[in-house]
Formats: sequence, C-alpha cells, structure tokens
Amino acid sequence: MPGQRQVFFLTIFLLLWKYGSGATRYSMPEEMESGYLVANVAKDLGLRVGELANRGAQIHYKGNKELLQMDAETGNLFLKEKLDREALCGATEPCVLHFQVILENPVQFFQTELQLTDINDHSPEFPDREMLLTISESASPGTVFPLKAAQDSDIGSNAVQNYTLSPNLHFHVVTLSRSDGRKYPELVLDRALDREEQPKLALILTALDGGSPPRSGTTEVHIEVVDINDNAPQFIQSLYEVQIPENSPLNALVVTVFARDLDAGIHGTVTYSLFQGGELSQPFVINKITGEIRLKGALDFEATPYYNMEIVATDPGGFSGKCSVAIQVLDVNDNPPELMIRKLTVPVPENSAETMVAVFSVSDSDSGDNGRIVCSIQNDIPFLLKPTYENYYTLVTEGPLDRERRAEYNITITVSDLGTPRLTTQHTITVQVSDINDNAPTFTQTSYTLFVQENNSPALHIGTISATDSDSGSNAHITYSLLPPQDSQLALASLVSINSDNGQLFALRAMDYEILQAFEFHVDATDGGSPALSSQALVRVVVLDDNDNSPFVLYPMQNVSAPCTELLPRAAEPGYLITKVVAVDRDSGQNAWLSFQLLKATEPGLFSVWAHNGEVRTTRLLSERDAPKHKLLLLVKDNGDPMRSASVTLHVLVVDGFSQPYLPLAEVARDSTEDDYDVLTLYLVIALASVSSLFLLSVLLFVGVRLCRRARAASLGDYSVPEGHFPGHLVDVSRAGTLSQSYQYEVCLNGGTGTNEFNFLKPLFPILPTQAAAEERENAVVRNSVEFY
Repeated sequence: MPGQRQVFFLTIFLLLWKYGSGATRYSMPEEMESGYLVANVAKDLGLRVGELANRGAQIHYKGNKELLQMDAETGNLFLKEKLDREALCGATEPCVLHFQVILENPVQFFQTELQLTDINDHSPEFPDREMLLTISESASPGTVFPLKAAQDSDIGSNAVQNYTLSPNLHFHVVTLSRSDGRKYPELVLDRALDREEQPKLALILTALDGGSPPRSGTTEVHIEVVDINDNAPQFIQSLYEVQIPENSPLNALVVTVFARDLDAGIHGTVTYSLFQGGELSQPFVINKITGEIRLKGALDFEATPYYNMEIVATDPGGFSGKCSVAIQVLDVNDNPPELMIRKLTVPVPENSAETMVAVFSVSDSDSGDNGRIVCSIQNDIPFLLKPTYENYYTLVTEGPLDRERRAEYNITITVSDLGTPRLTTQHTITVQVSDINDNAPTFTQTSYTLFVQENNSPALHIGTISATDSDSGSNAHITYSLLPPQDSQLALASLVSINSDNGQLFALRAMDYEILQAFEFHVDATDGGSPALSSQALVRVVVLDDNDNSPFVLYPMQNVSAPCTELLPRAAEPGYLITKVVAVDRDSGQNAWLSFQLLKATEPGLFSVWAHNGEVRTTRLLSERDAPKHKLLLLVKDNGDPMRSASVTLHVLVVDGFSQPYLPLAEVARDSTEDDYDVLTLYLVIALASVSSLFLLSVLLFVGVRLCRRARAASLGDYSVPEGHFPGHLVDVSRAGTLSQSYQYEVCLNGGTGTNEFNFLKPLFPILPTQAAAEERENAVVRNSVEFY
C-alpha cells in the first residue's frame, strides 16, 4: 500500500492443515481421559530439562483451543480434555491435529502433530426409524429397490460394514460400496409379490459396523404392494452439478431437477423428494411438484464447502428414479483476517538493537485471494515486521531506541486480505521504552561566576549550581559534590560547601578581599544510574571589596621616634613642591581612590595640597614675617561608603638657601621619653664633628697646596659627597618651583638623632659651583660643624 511498508505473507487455509517433513508426530486413541500423558516434548525435540521453562515455551493449536497442556519443567505433554475424533476431524482420515511449540530467546517454532485413532464409540443410525416402500406386484424377481443407508460417525473398520434383513420369503439385502468407501444397502426381490395374497410386509433392516465388539442399528422397512405400474420415472440427468455463493439469500433457487414417467394418467404423475440426507440435515428444500431446489438455510463455505444430495422421483404406482445433485459452495470474502498476539515484551529497553517486541499469528478462514493476507505497520516508527514461521510474524525494533526522544509508541498492526471488497483487521500495541543511564548530567552553564561581598556572614548562600539529566527515575537523580582544587594551597573545604541535593553553594566563613580576591574550583554532578555518569563545571568565586581598610600613609612615616622635616627655601616661588604625601589603601576600586585635604596649617594661606596626588606646594612667596617653622595637618580619605580616612602631620622648615645650616629643632615637639637620648647623642655628635672638622681642615689645606695652580673651579669640583643610607626626599633649591635635573639632592635628617645634622649628597648632574656657593659652604662648616663625607 502507498506510504506503508508491507510484509506479504501468503496463508492458504485448506480444510486440513499441511504438515512439514520435519514435524514430530504422536499417535493416541480418541476419548482418552484428561491428564493422559501423550509424550515428552523436551526429549523428542532434543532439549535439556528445564530449557522449555527458561525459554517460555508455549503450545498453540489452530483456533486457540486449549486441547493439550505442557509441563514446561518436565516437558511432558498431557491431555487437557477428552478428544473426540469425530468432533475434531469428522470424516477426515487420518485425523491429525497440528500444534506449534513456540520458544523464546531465540524465537523457535517446532511443528508437532497428534494423530487420533478411531475407536468404535458410535453405533450406526438410520436417518428414519421407518422406511416405506411401495412395490408393484408386477415387479419381477431380481428387481432392486434402493434403501437409505445408516450413518456411523466412526471411520474405517469401525464404520458400517454390512447390512442384514430379517428372514422373509420375498426379499434379501445386498451391501454395496460407494466410490468413497461407504456402504449402502439395496433390497432385492427374490420372489414375485401378490397383493391379493399379502398386501403389506414389515421387515427389519440391520446395519453392522466392523468394531470389536460390533455395534448395530436397525430400522423398519414397510412394503406396500400396489397394482401394476410398468414404467418408473427417469431423470434427464443422473448428476446435477451446481455452484452457489455462500452469501446467497434464503429461498434462492439452486437448481431444478426434472424426471419423466412414460406411463399415462395417474401412473405418470411424478413427485420429488430428498432421498439421502433428509431435509433436516440439509440447508435445502425441494418442491415436490416442480423439482425446484431452494435454499432454506445459510451457507458457510468455511464450515461445509460442498453438498451431495440424492433426489428421488416417484410415481403413484411406487416406481421411482434417482439422481444426484452436487452443490459446490463458492467462497466470498466474508471473514476478516484474525490476529492473535502470542508474546508481548513490554517495556523495551532503549539502546538495544533488533529487540523482539511481539510474536503474533494471522489467519483468514476464506480461500484463494480472499485468504491471502497483507500485514503492515506505520511507516514513521522504528519497528519492522518479520515473517518467521508459516503465518507467524515477529515485531522487532529497527534500531536502538531513544527514550529521551520518545518514551512510548502506539503501533497499529494492520492485516488485510486480498478479497473484494478487502477486509481489514487492526490491532494496536502500546510499547513503552524503558530508560537506561545513557545521558550524563548537563550543567546549565559551562562555567559559573559567583560574587560574594567580603566580611560576609558564615553559611551565606552565594549561588546555586544547576544541572539537568534527560534520563528518568534514579538515572536522573543528581548528586552534587566539590572536586579537590588544582591549587593544593587552597583550603576549599574551609571556604565553601555545596548542598548535594540542590547544588546550593554556601560560604563557610567570612571572606577577606585583601587576602583572597578570587578562587576557582570544579563542581561534579553525578547521576544515580549504574554505572553512574557525571560531568563537571567550573565555578569562579569573586570576592567583592568592602571599604574596611583606612588609607595607610607610606610617606612621611608616622609614629616614628622623630618626625621627618621638609625643607623649604625662603626664596621658593609659588607652586614650589615641598613634598609629596604617599598613601595606599588595601581596598580596591573606588574604595582605594584616595584624595588629600589640608585640614590645618600654621599659615593657612601659604600651603596647599593637591587633592589627587598628595603634592604639598606653596601658594605664594614667603616673606620675612612668615614663621621659620610650620606644622601641617593633612587628611587622606578614600572614596568608599562609608568613607575612611587617615591624618598625617608634616613639619616644614624654612631655610634661606640650599646651603643654609639646618636650624635647631628645639621647638619641634618630641616625646619626653626621648630627651635623655637626644642629649647623649648631641655630645657624641659634637665630639665626632670636632674630630672630623680637624681632619677635613687638614685635607683641605693639603689639597689647596697641591691644586693652587689649577683653576679655582676645578679645585672646587674635587669635593665629593658620598651617598648616605637614608630615605630620600627630593628638595628643589632652584627656586623654580619644580625639581630640575640640575639641582636634585637627597636631603634627610639623620633619623632618630634629633640633632642639627643633615647630609648633602652630590648632584645627579654635576655643575661648577660659584664663588658665592663656595663661601657659603665654608661658612656653614664653621658655624654648624657640618661634616662632609
């Protein structure tokens, strides 16, 4: 059929089932009691003990009648009920019952045949208890008169074998055989009748079968002697052959028989009647006047495909003629195909190829094209029909199934015959696909990024990791777990935990952005299948900064024993860079954006601080009225919320020039605990300065003698100042307001001494000193005992 895959299988149902050369045949008498042991099937089929049970053995008989039962454990075949050969096979000889033994894993079919032998369990029976014969007295000896035969359901030697007649002077009976072997009697006249002497005779006709012991049946034959009638009716045909469709309506004309009698008058009148079989056993009726044979009952080709009747034409004088009518019933397509499921496997596991789903048989009681069968299923499903044994089919999967794509199939098996019109039978099988664990859990994302604010509370829910599994049942139950981190230094177990059921992640302790800004780990999702399948996803936890750190001042250093003092030339221009406050914030982002603010100063209008870089500069020229020492209080604040800040104190000393001695800092606030140490340090410095001054003076005198002939500038260039190990501050003495490359020196107080000492380091870019500079340097040596190294 268009659009369908068709599997054609020809099933020809005959009156008897054919059997193959390889069939196993058993024989037993009929009418054996229920439970009678027929045979051991397992032994005869060459199967091991218990194999029938393991392979789900079934026994099937045509028409689904359960005549036999089989013990699958022992293989013994028993009768389930008495078997009547005559009811099962009728007149068919031999009477063979065909059975199929069906095995699974793999599917196998074995043909088994059981032959029922006849026993003499039926007596001959005549169709009528009495027979009436009208015989003319003019009948000559040797005249034969037909008699109705007795019926015996048994066959062979158990059927009717002989007829006998009660003793008399006029007749004897002879037993004759038809072409099919059945015996029938005929009455032979031995002695002429004399109506006036004996008008009636009563004889006993006995039918005997050949059983042991023999059975018999009798009927009474009544003979009436009539006057002479010397012509018997004769049919124009001795045999009428007729065909009639089985679906013919009632009272349909089958055939008209005709007989004529040469006699005239009343002796030439002919009446018709059914002779052998009687009207009660035949679905036909004959009009005794016209000879029309009509249908009085429904015909069924499948039950009786043909009929044989004998018609008798009788005249009033008792003479009769006989003819035969052979009626063949023509099959019409009046039986839809039948489908019987023998084995159904539900559910079917997915991912298994060529799995048997069902075993079924099809049949059609019609014949010819009406009995030819076409079997098919839908075209859009992954299943195939395969013919296996005679009229058996197996429904198998075409390939591996996928439960995740489709979990259930409704398969409609359509069985159609080839008759006109076509008859169709449909049977729907619901096949469910069982799940196997063939799909690993799938995360909704390949990687997850979670954010957590630092200083969080412990056991805080920070996010959820989700995975899905397209399997079902326990195969889809997902368990989440944390995989060991690749970084062995990361104590993941103390940072986060995961709910194994729903994938929720929790922070176990408070996070500190300054210690750990981010960390990564993998989450494993494992299903509950066997074997279990799993997948992993990368999780990155980013710690968000909280403004929990105040700015920290790197320079100038705070909380030291002696504050650092910055030098400011009195001739500094406006905008002169005094120093730069350096601060950091351990936070990040806007929490680490620092701004600087001048809170308090000795001269508020003299100094300013740049808000973004912390540079402290002068805002105007210094005057003589300005104090030589200044104290500045600066505020360093971040941009967080809430804002955090730190304060820093700067000491600025105004000097007349770069070479002016460092003024005492008695006024600088110091801790009282350091006073004793400062006095001792002063004494040591004075002593050291004195010795050093004498040594330096000697060196200068020696050098002056040696270099008196050289240029004064060259002699002065030999003075060198070694670098000292002090923190560096850049001081601009060029009065230009910036740190030029020509006058960059590192200047710093000797930390912790509290004395007037300070170090001049040699310039990064040497220049020839002027005369004024040299004199200023010499004066400084004399006044302050400053040591040059």
